[in-house]
Amino acid sequence: MIKKIFLSLILVLTSFAVLAEESSNNNNDNSTNIKCAGEFANPLTDICWSCIFPLSIGGLELWNGGQEDIKNPPEVICSCIDDLMFLGITLGYWEPARRVDVTRTPYCFVSLGTQIDVGTAAPEGEVRLQDNNNRHSFYQAHWYSDPILYWLEVMYEHPCLETGKLDIAYMTELDPLWNDDELSAILAPESNLVANPLAQAACAGDCVLASATFGSNALFWCAGCQGSIYPFTGNVGYHVSHIQASSLIAQRLAAKMHRQFLTWGTHGSQGLCGVYPLPVMDKTAYKYQMLYPKPQTQKINNKCCQPFGRTTTVWGAGRSYPVKGEHFSYELFRKKNCCVGIITYK
Repeated sequence: MIKKIFLSLILVLTSFAVLAEESSNNNNDNSTNIKCAGEFANPLTDICWSCIFPLSIGGLELWNGGQEDIKNPPEVICSCIDDLMFLGITLGYWEPARRVDVTRTPYCFVSLGTQIDVGTAAPEGEVRLQDNNNRHSFYQAHWYSDPILYWLEVMYEHPCLETGKLDIAYMTELDPLWNDDELSAILAPESNLVANPLAQAACAGDCVLASATFGSNALFWCAGCQGSIYPFTGNVGYHVSHIQASSLIAQRLAAKMHRQFLTWGTHGSQGLCGVYPLPVMDKTAYKYQMLYPKPQTQKINNKCCQPFGRTTTVWGAGRSYPVKGEHFSYELFRKKNCCVGIITYK
């Protein structure tokens, strides 16, 4: 009898230990999920495919799909010298080719829906209220190479298409310049010339232009309604909303990639025969859409993507929510002009 009672007691205690361990594991998983949220975007339902338009040949627009465009090279016939010399026609469209994560949790890859431990500490993101009642924030970001038209085989080995796979190309956690405004001036010494109230006030005009069509490259230091392109760091001096701040970080990271020659120009007459160095980003050459937390596929005024700098008041409403809705993923569409060969000769 005593033996049976003893065995029963052991079974009960073992059950409690198993339950306690499972509860601890669940708590750890929940803690991780709170710190890092995201998911891999469904390429069929989460991408705003109409953003690849307008489609043009030379200066002639074939189909705009109700989308916005910048000026295309006027010539219809073009020629390039590669391994062979060829004549072709000038094609223009918007290529989905890059992706950006914006998160306050280091090594949280929102576009992949996971957090990776690389064994190196990095600054945590934050949003805090300063003494002057302005909110300041800090974010980490990731830059992906994402030639989605190629890896989906929508078009296979087209001469106007970037090839490759979805790949992590840059992580700000490993960049010592990303959390230091003064040190980042090494990349952008001109930022000191526009760090004054008069230059920043001019960004109101860039906000108006970007909200109507595209921003102005003459105001190269402005990120439209989101603030200032400089510094090339994760510090947001005037945090209005999570959507505004994350959009600013996405635009800054794109500008930083151009300055570090990790992303090159693909549009205009210079881009007809291949990419070219563009250390000062042409902000009119990009449009972007949200992938996470809420895919931006519902059209507003027949559009579900927007140029850099456009106000987030309309399209960003209701797209951020506490905890899991404070991590962001964006798809970038870049303007692509290229020469499609029709006659090849030596």
